[in-house]
Amino acid sequence: MSDVHVVFGTGCVGLAVVDALVAQALPVRVVNRSGRAQVPNGVEVIAGDVSNPEFATKAAAEAAVVYQCMNPPYDRWADLFPPLQDALVQAARQAGARYVSFENTYMYGDTGGAPMTETTPLGARTKKGKVRLAMARQLKELSDAGDLAVATARASDYFGPRGTSQSPLGDLVTGAAIAGKPARVLGNPDQLHSYTYLPDAARTLVALGTRDDVIGEVFHVPNAPAQTTRQIINMIALELGRPIKISVAPRFLLRLMGMFNPTIRELDEMLYEFNKPFVVDSTKAEARLGMKPTPLAEAIAATVAWFRDREATGRLHVGAPQAQP
Repeated sequence: MSDVHVVFGTGCVGLAVVDALVAQALPVRVVNRSGRAQVPNGVEVIAGDVSNPEFATKAAAEAAVVYQCMNPPYDRWADLFPPLQDALVQAARQAGARYVSFENTYMYGDTGGAPMTETTPLGARTKKGKVRLAMARQLKELSDAGDLAVATARASDYFGPRGTSQSPLGDLVTGAAIAGKPARVLGNPDQLHSYTYLPDAARTLVALGTRDDVIGEVFHVPNAPAQTTRQIINMIALELGRPIKISVAPRFLLRLMGMFNPTIRELDEMLYEFNKPFVVDSTKAEARLGMKPTPLAEAIAATVAWFRDREATGRLHVGAPQAQP
């Protein structure tokens, strides 16, 4: 077995993981459908369909660690996500590799505003939450049986460089504000909400891929203390030097738009995240991994700088909300 770290998925999370691995001078291979990715020199890129177990096994050959950072279309999670995990699990087992899983918090379900920890009961009742719950249980069973070395990082709604349509603070907030448009938000902007900074998610995933004391465990990515979405938008406004108007999409409008847009249609069942306090406790990772979240002001400044640079290159896009993994 070599020491190559294989990252499956080159969205904003996967590319952030690549950055973190390269920063540690670790050999990296990335896998996506196109075979194209903006990665540093020396990073191998492989193209193919990971849902094909034979290809997934070939892509993970000689891996020391595989990182699951894939995210199929939001409206097709139920039929696409489990087979992707099945194929990648088989590939990791064949390679004798550690399996590092990037997850969100859907499997916990609606906690009624109570903070989520790694020991919060898994009570998902939504369609997408049940998909995540089944996938998490599969990994736990494999880990408990000693059939797969698994370590899991769970993130809240993320933001940061490259976090565009997939982030609730991306194109619809930061991108829109830079373009002089109102920030468009879901739910109640005055409820506390934990947001995960993408580089912090990447650092956590790499820690789980390189430490010996994390196998079989789940860690929440270190998050800065929860703020309201309005407070965070005000911090973005301060960074931009001008106020930002906030536009809240009414639920009836989202449902109407969902009749024509399957991604927006899938948001409806997850609105509880934005209408109640949504706090993801990360005490365990901070204590055990010795990691602290990036201060929110610093994270927002870096995010705004990335979006400004994107605007300057003419690639700014303000579109419909997308899903997070």
